[in-house]
Amino acid sequence: MTDLKNTTIAILATDGFEEAELTSPKKALEAQGMTVHVVAPASGSITAWAETDWGTDYMVDKTLDDVSAADYDALMLPGGLFNPDTLRTNDDALNFVRDFFKAGKPVGAICHAPWILINAGVVEGRRMTSVASVSRDLINAGAHWEDAEVICDSALVTSRTPDDLYAFNNKLIEEIKEGKHRQQHA
Repeated sequence: MTDLKNTTIAILATDGFEEAELTSPKKALEAQGMTVHVVAPASGSITAWAETDWGTDYMVDKTLDDVSAADYDALMLPGGLFNPDTLRTNDDALNFVRDFFKAGKPVGAICHAPWILINAGVVEGRRMTSVASVSRDLINAGAHWEDAEVICDSALVTSRTPDDLYAFNNKLIEEIKEGKHRQQHA
């Protein structure tokens, strides 16, 4: 079991992340004593999407240029429509994500965030869930998609929507407590 007081988690996001999908996991992880960094392609702040309109600005703690997967114990990817669509075409973001899989570290992805995982090439053969509109993309990329509140496959935790955040947060924390997993599907 990992000592959570010495655990650091990266939340990779950019403008247009679904607000609750960043704030709820961040709060849950911090409540366990973990340090959480918001990592983005650029410094400054990123703007949330709050269900139907632009939301609050959140400060970026670290940029992709300043970090590596070796700096963190786990990665969390919030969804939203704009955020993962932007990140899935960012080579630095994709390399950052791949490195967590290569190291066998826990990764959580919710809603549209599996788009990033598809482009990172890490979904083939995995059991996963997502928002329904991403299901066909996951299937086409070789994942085994299921309509479930939360699915965990070798330290990859996925959920569908903000309605599933309670289950998602709890499962992600459980996986982080377990620590590194044997490298699979990297």
